Amino acid sequence: MEERRQDSARQAALDYHEFPRPGKLEIRATKPMANGRDLARAYSPGVAEACLEIKADPATAARYTTKGNLVGVVTNGTAVLGLGNIGALASKPVMEGKAVLFKKFANIDCFDIELNEPDPHKLAEIVCALEPTFGAINLEDIKAPDCFIVEQICRERMNIPVFHDDQHGTAIVVGAAATNALRIAGKAFEDIRIVSTGGGAAGIACLDMLLKLGVKRENVWLCDIHGLVHQGREVDMNPQKAAYAQASDKRALADVIDGADLFLGLSGPGVLTPEMVGRMAPRPIIFALANPNPEIDPDAARAVAPDAIIATGRSDFPNQVNNVLCFPFIFRGALDVGATTINDEMKIACIEGIAALARATTAAEAATAYRGETLTFGPEYLIPKPFDPRLMGVVSSAVAQAAMETGVASRPLPDLTAYKQKLDDSVFRSGLIMRPVFEAAATVTRRIVFAEGEDERVLRAANAMLEETTDVPILIGRPDVIATRAERAGLPIRPEVDFEIVNPENDPRYRDYWETYHGLMARRGVSPDIARAIMRTNTTAIGAVMVHRGEADSLICGTFGQYSWHLQYVRQILGRDGCTPTGALSMIILEDGPLFIADTQCHNDPTPQQVMETVLGAARHVRRFGLPPRIALCSHSQFGNTDSYSGRKMREALALLDARQPDFMYDGEMHVDAALDPELRERIFPGSRLEGVANVLIFAGTDAASGVRNALKMRAGGLEVGPILMGMGNRAHIVTPSITTRGLLNMSVLAGTPVTHYG
Repeated sequence: MEERRQDSARQAALDYHEFPRPGKLEIRATKPMANGRDLARAYSPGVAEACLEIKADPATAARYTTKGNLVGVVTNGTAVLGLGNIGALASKPVMEGKAVLFKKFANIDCFDIELNEPDPHKLAEIVCALEPTFGAINLEDIKAPDCFIVEQICRERMNIPVFHDDQHGTAIVVGAAATNALRIAGKAFEDIRIVSTGGGAAGIACLDMLLKLGVKRENVWLCDIHGLVHQGREVDMNPQKAAYAQASDKRALADVIDGADLFLGLSGPGVLTPEMVGRMAPRPIIFALANPNPEIDPDAARAVAPDAIIATGRSDFPNQVNNVLCFPFIFRGALDVGATTINDEMKIACIEGIAALARATTAAEAATAYRGETLTFGPEYLIPKPFDPRLMGVVSSAVAQAAMETGVASRPLPDLTAYKQKLDDSVFRSGLIMRPVFEAAATVTRRIVFAEGEDERVLRAANAMLEETTDVPILIGRPDVIATRAERAGLPIRPEVDFEIVNPENDPRYRDYWETYHGLMARRGVSPDIARAIMRTNTTAIGAVMVHRGEADSLICGTFGQYSWHLQYVRQILGRDGCTPTGALSMIILEDGPLFIADTQCHNDPTPQQVMETVLGAARHVRRFGLPPRIALCSHSQFGNTDSYSGRKMREALALLDARQPDFMYDGEMHVDAALDPELRERIFPGSRLEGVANVLIFAGTDAASGVRNALKMRAGGLEVGPILMGMGNRAHIVTPSITTRGLLNMSVLAGTPVTHYG
């Protein structure tokens, strides 16, 4: 089974890189090229004007080209994480991945550059020659000590930031985690004794940073594969290691671990033993950062030292030391002020910003409302989660401020407060809005029943659930059909081994189910015979009965058939105890952020009261994604300019909302273009209560809502999450036949997050 899983995961990873087109990046035009006039401006003769401006003043390149937002990710592939010296070409998928993270987390454009050049001096020469193209350089996966040489030469010769993330990104996140760990332990940098394993680039950079934070060099004991780095040692030494050589006759990690306050591991699994942990100082701090297996398992360490403060490099343990907490945001701040370098003050500002976020009293993570908990500063929350949306505004603005204060900013910002607000507003344009929801779902285990369990998309989604979440899939279908289709699809999952199956043709609970259904529907014209027939043939009704009986927490149905057909059974069986479908909300993830559309399915011609309920439900769900609702009531009429049916309906709904005095922005009635264009809206209706771009569009009928939803999906390349069935307390969601495997996985994660009230 495990071998099948590994084969499946390997093939899935290869397919991800190959389809629907090879690689993870593309280049897209940002200006119109619709006619000859556009072409004349983009290229000859209009382009000459921009060229001449830059020749006269090189600083204007940031105004007229992409240079000010362009990072070069450069490697020679000599030290690719976990893979070693695989060469430049084989490292390209990693560099493309790094470029994608830059774009997704901080909207920074990247070119990945893989160079066949093992000589560090020649490599540095090539990188230096790239300065006219980029606003900054991110060196990546270059072996030590060559990386030190390359970075030093480039920093000395180039007038743009050069940052080796393997070194400094790791050092910054370690610095932030150490700052907070020491605060909890009641210790100070200047007093602690550190034992470190791993003399590579990251390990040395972490130690250098800890010295800048106050650690005394004589209190640092560095070990590598050859033992203690000591004075007089000649094996595998370089100037960076030699700086930490101790005048000692001790030679092994076990010889120097006694009384250590902080163990810093960037080496390999099993290096630190429980016996060694027992000899560390009281309240030891253990950073076991080797991937995928840390230097010591956290549970093994706590068995010896229950009060230990532990961080790892893994996402399935608390306190993941992940460079993504740092590098997108330090580059964002550096680029936005035109920094000529990334200096120590900027790095320390980054450390302080990350550390302060974890200590903040409220966590503004997306999906907090789904999770039902607040992450609290303490031994298991030293640093923020990688998807904390506050990182962009706090860290990038702190870096920008440090750059300006130290005189390395060529384009100082006039207003840091406004800059931070702009960054905060841009956070959810990344398309990563679902990741915090995945993290929220991981805090609980819920049982998700899929009505159409024989569908290959459902099988693939169930497989992904088992790999990525803690939720339990339940599939309704014939076991032999499910097994055959799973095997044909190359999936490792097997019925009744990896997930539960409900077989409509032969299930021991059949009598319980039809009697339950009959009990609910007896006074609605359903006889025992009809109930028996439905519990043999109607998988949506079966799934709904399971949720009603408490055998599943949420139902997902609708991969085939009409939405309204599924909805009637959800209403019949689950529309009780305060649950009633108020509307279907679709989130369309676009390049510039998510846009919510409602009601796309439930009420063909909703009343003003139903429109109001849809607005209130949409606001609740938008907040669960960590977004402030900005809701536009859309119609053919625009602020009363047409006495249309849809306009009158929206005006009545607006009056009902006004009477409720909700605590979010909304306005109407208006056209879609006015909702999405604040300048147009201000010209038409100055002083609208809606500010900025609307992120929720509410329509007067399903025809309009579904039409906009489908147009955004098919022509604007939007990824749909939904439809989310509002008003059902997350007990059921009805998807549409066009849903993909990825869409089903997203819906399962939403269904896997408990809610505290009906929404």
